[in-house]
Amino acid sequence: MFFTLPAGPDFVVETEVKHSRFIAALRRVDGPAAAQTFLDEQRRRYPDARHHCWAYITGDEPSERAERSGDDGEPGGTAGIPMLQVLRARDLVGVAVVVTRYFGGIKLGAGGLVRAYSGAVAAVVDEAGMVRRERLELLTLEVGHDSAGRVEADLRGRGVPVVDTSYGAVVTLTLATRDPVELGALVAEVTAGAGELVAAGVRWVDV
Repeated sequence: MFFTLPAGPDFVVETEVKHSRFIAALRRVDGPAAAQTFLDEQRRRYPDARHHCWAYITGDEPSERAERSGDDGEPGGTAGIPMLQVLRARDLVGVAVVVTRYFGGIKLGAGGLVRAYSGAVAAVVDEAGMVRRERLELLTLEVGHDSAGRVEADLRGRGVPVVDTSYGAVVTLTLATRDPVELGALVAEVTAGAGELVAAGVRWVDV
């Protein structure tokens, strides 16, 4: 289990330290390439800024995990690593953050830079909020078109993640759960015993 960002637009928070502006932008990403695209976009958005420091953590499975950061001209270890450490401390995965700095004319020193960059990331993470992500078992449930809407709404209302709905001769709901036995009992109740669950693998799911 770890945390990620809610789906949606980028989150942006601006802070100021001794007249230097720090614009922290946070995005949900699915891999290093998407994180690089985000960094390139921020550089184009603020072309006159002195620094665009960055960090990201991606990879649902631990074996796929990638963590990188960069100081973009700030003294080594004063920006990227402190930014990455904030993401680690919040158990965030599948996110990239870019902090753009407009220099205010007053040097902050190494300690001041560490506090400014880590503080900027903490501020934008707090603004964004987080959602929990877990590796859950998937099961499919076939229901008739006449009852699909009611069954899906009932399951969602009881906190069951419905990760896919497909329409054919019947409607197939793909459900995620920590406990297939408990879900089976719930489905039996909702469908008056007519529903049958079929195992469909595992997936990382926002819960």
